[in-house]
Amino acid sequence: MNQANPSTRVIAFDAYGTLFDVYAITAQAESYWPGQGAALAKTWRDKQIEYTRLRSMAGPTRYKSFWQITIDSLRFATQSLGLAMSSAQEQGLLDQYAVLKAFPENLAALQTLKARGLSLCILSNGSPEMLASAVSSANMDGLFDAVLSAESVKRFKVDASVYQLVCDRFGCSPAEVLMVSSNCWDVIGAHWFGFKTFWVNRSSQPLEQLDATPDYEGRSLADLLL
Repeated sequence: MNQANPSTRVIAFDAYGTLFDVYAITAQAESYWPGQGAALAKTWRDKQIEYTRLRSMAGPTRYKSFWQITIDSLRFATQSLGLAMSSAQEQGLLDQYAVLKAFPENLAALQTLKARGLSLCILSNGSPEMLASAVSSANMDGLFDAVLSAESVKRFKVDASVYQLVCDRFGCSPAEVLMVSSNCWDVIGAHWFGFKTFWVNRSSQPLEQLDATPDYEGRSLADLLL
């Protein structure tokens, strides 16, 4: 990324998968169901994203909070894998999801960007309570000028109304915002809206075939500082 780009006023960060590791629950799932932890984590995440899209497309009458979708998708994931889940196991996984670990480089990278005078925010599908818990547990309090949740518009990414939250909050144009996400589909949605984009491609995934390309790409949040 060209850190000297004078048009960037705001950097918006996706939360889940970008700031916080959604697969950090794998070890706990493995302790419950040996040999199934990774499969559970992946199925849970895939179904979670699928449910946000389905409910967003269906309109506000079918809306559920991201937290409830997280619960629903966990229940589907265990059932699809044939795993019997007790109430205690469900609560244990949900408790850990509420305080997901941040990727190790993130705190220092955010502190450096904040020191450069940029406005930083989170733009996430996550429910406000989920985001507050994750930010606090990662010692990121005070780093963000705003934590923006899709819950306020009862839609999920890649609906344009979610990206519009950044422009409304900061009084800026889309061209003045850099969206940072590890989810390529989110990067593409932000690009369609008019944001500049940075794809944190941690595991060298192929580009989604959606007729758009990120402006920048790196392997971690530390690459934003280059």
